[in-house]
Amino acid sequence: MDPSQIAQLPPPLPPEQIIGLNQPGADLHTLRGYTWNGWEFEVPPGVFLPGATSRMIHQRILDDDIDVRERVYAAMGAGLGVEAVVAGLRGAERVLAVDVHPASVAAAEHNYHRLVGPGGGSEFVPLVSDLFAGLPEGTRLDTVTFNPPAVSQPVSDDPDIVRNVCAGRPVTDAFFTQLAERDLLAPGGEVYFIASNTADLRQIIGHAADCGFTAHVHHLHDWDDGVLTYLFRLTRETSQ
Repeated sequence: MDPSQIAQLPPPLPPEQIIGLNQPGADLHTLRGYTWNGWEFEVPPGVFLPGATSRMIHQRILDDDIDVRERVYAAMGAGLGVEAVVAGLRGAERVLAVDVHPASVAAAEHNYHRLVGPGGGSEFVPLVSDLFAGLPEGTRLDTVTFNPPAVSQPVSDDPDIVRNVCAGRPVTDAFFTQLAERDLLAPGGEVYFIASNTADLRQIIGHAADCGFTAHVHHLHDWDDGVLTYLFRLTRETSQ
């Protein structure tokens, strides 16, 4: 995606519309349930409840559209751990479930061992980390997924809601900066990244381009409420 194509990405929706569309539920600090692919999950307090955008990643890993087979895969913002579970079942060589929130990493680890089990061939690495800060030096990643809390308007002052929904560009900028500066993406590696026009798409993808990434629109979903959600596939040819 060259600069002219980045400039054609839609601008953010009006602030009042973004805020109205992203009102947090009142149950974040309670124990909830989640069902997907015939699996039942308990969602501990503070852990993100996957929604339709998360399932854009889950389903594509399950269908091999996002290929993790025999690859080192990082689920950034792993949350409940659904994508980590799917990656283990699809034959990833190594699955890193990374989240800044300790309860989320614990939930991902519990669900991975419960659903993949000891017979799974993947090495599983649960990691509490602020983005990639906790990854050991020399780590190389073949596939990375991230559905970031990129909403550009504050919808709450609750730190758990901010972490899950509206941390905004500081998180997305740091994500691409760290990937590039630490040269974490292996040759041929791919990043699958979700963002919508509730965020500043042009600035986010522009920063990724400044970090040496080339973005491709892998999927675009129109929710018929003004929100356009993009699943970007990014590569970085400068990785050695």
